[in-house]
Amino acid sequence: MEPVWYPDARAQETWLGRFMAELGFQDYEAFHRYSVEEAEAFYHAFFTRLGVPWRAPYTRVVEGHFPFPRFFVGGRLNLVEACLRHDPTRPALVHETEDGHVRSLTYGEARREVERLAGGLRALGVGRGDRVGLWLPMGLEAALALLAVAHLGGIAVPIFSGYGAEAAALRLKDAEAKLLIVQDGFLRRGRRVELLPEARKARAMAGTEKVAVVRRLGLPLEEEADLAALAGPLSPPEEMESMDPFMLIYTSGTTGRPKGTVHYHAGFPLKAALDLALLFDLREEDRLFWFTDLGWMMGPWAILGGLILGATVFLYDGAPDHPGPDRLWRMVAAHRLTHLGLSPTLVRALIPFGEAPVEAHDLSSLRVLGSTGEPWNLEPYLWFFRVVGKERLPIVNYSGGTEVSGGILGNVLVRPIKPMGFNTAVPGMKAAVLDEEGRPVVGKVGELAVLAPWPGMTKGFWRDEARYLETYFQKVPGVWVHGDFALLDEEGHFFLLGRSDDTLKVAGKRVGPAEVETAAMAHPALRECAAIGVPHPVKGEAIVLFAVLKPGFAPSEALAEEVAERVAEALGKPLRPERVLFVPDLPKTRNAKVMRRVVRAAFLGQDPGDLSALENPEAVAAIKRTREG
Repeated sequence: MEPVWYPDARAQETWLGRFMAELGFQDYEAFHRYSVEEAEAFYHAFFTRLGVPWRAPYTRVVEGHFPFPRFFVGGRLNLVEACLRHDPTRPALVHETEDGHVRSLTYGEARREVERLAGGLRALGVGRGDRVGLWLPMGLEAALALLAVAHLGGIAVPIFSGYGAEAAALRLKDAEAKLLIVQDGFLRRGRRVELLPEARKARAMAGTEKVAVVRRLGLPLEEEADLAALAGPLSPPEEMESMDPFMLIYTSGTTGRPKGTVHYHAGFPLKAALDLALLFDLREEDRLFWFTDLGWMMGPWAILGGLILGATVFLYDGAPDHPGPDRLWRMVAAHRLTHLGLSPTLVRALIPFGEAPVEAHDLSSLRVLGSTGEPWNLEPYLWFFRVVGKERLPIVNYSGGTEVSGGILGNVLVRPIKPMGFNTAVPGMKAAVLDEEGRPVVGKVGELAVLAPWPGMTKGFWRDEARYLETYFQKVPGVWVHGDFALLDEEGHFFLLGRSDDTLKVAGKRVGPAEVETAAMAHPALRECAAIGVPHPVKGEAIVLFAVLKPGFAPSEALAEEVAERVAEALGKPLRPERVLFVPDLPKTRNAKVMRRVVRAAFLGQDPGDLSALENPEAVAAIKRTREG
């Protein structure tokens, strides 16, 4: 596949271009080899260049190896000082609510608000090591609460704003949270969503000691504290060791309870800043908007990474297409945003509105587009590139995860970018594609793995070391096997083909679900689809494709045959889907990932595991009906 975007002379003026020049590199491949072969020197050079304010300097960047290395050994700091050290007059945070209210804080104002809030939380009894649930939509209070907990040396537990009481309680109880900070509610598509009643149920289920409330809808308080009224003595941020935890982010597992990934002061925030600088070229004068939630990794990632780099972070807590389909583009134009990050699923959802909502607004402020969350299909990728990016903006495809604190793979702006792909492993990440024997391969599909530790990798799962070891280090001893099915081509570009536990093996041939889905999406009737493998007496596995149709198309056996034949033409007859089934929707998480494991379990009548992250549980029932039919 040929690139669709090429760097020009401005590449040398990017964050990465300037950093490479300072280190004496003109060739990116040589620079990347240096970043992984001399990782100690690379990370030291980058974070020195960044100006991280250490209270006490570290003696080594990395000590030890997988599964439990240590980073910035002996270093002491507080991430809040790294985030809020910039010119106090510059804008730090801008927040727009769904009903159009805009508030903003400069770096100086944000610092004072964090100090005030930290004093109030201390008066409630929060101190070093205490876990604090943050059940807040993306907004100023979410960012300030995250920073205030870290200021005190506490451990934040972000919770997705769309969860119900049971899902929130599960996380609060597992973390043994001392306090829950919750917003009483918010607007979504113009409708009031009241969180406070759910928070009261969750508190009772989890046994959480105290609740403090951000009042947005004006709901009356009972035993809860009003966060805005809290007061206490001010004090500087607590001095923390580099590996002291500041955050637990829970991720949904295929079975059992969610996993609490443990992140530390000199890990997650610094990895976020590195990736935003070297991949996304985020600078002080820029404005970053990633459409996400505080409960997903990309929320804290954007807030902390953006602030460490001195940029302005834009926060939005509403629907992307309310009150009209141009909502996203109107905000880009109004706030002169430079960096916009969307998931492939969200792009697919915007395409049916057509190009007019995009064309109605001046998007000339944009410099970089971003995407993460799942593999692309070609049609929506090219729509994003052509309609939004005008074929001039790079799409920084970005993939890693909550446990990684950011990316394993990405795109840098000094190399050409191929559609749907990644033109590099992130600098500092010693990534490879491994075959079934654990050997690195090129030009063949295999498991995405990381061969050496990196600052930002989780310290493990909260109070569950065995599960952590089983998840990442069971397949290949001493190697982090990430769980993604990938291909590295001869030119050094990576392509993700879906989760490896979603991998299909038909008559001995392995294929990623994304390959099947991309082939099927060539049919003009399909809006989106998901491919799964089901047991087959001869082939071992057969492919079943679940498809969602565009408006104007109706399900029929003939249409199913046409779609199956498209796949056969693209991938070969052995990989022709056994069945093509039409459904109204696919089960997705609230950050827009299609849950293939849920599709498969529902179709086969198995236990689908943790469903608390699902946006649309009714989609599961529709899939079950296809099995029954």
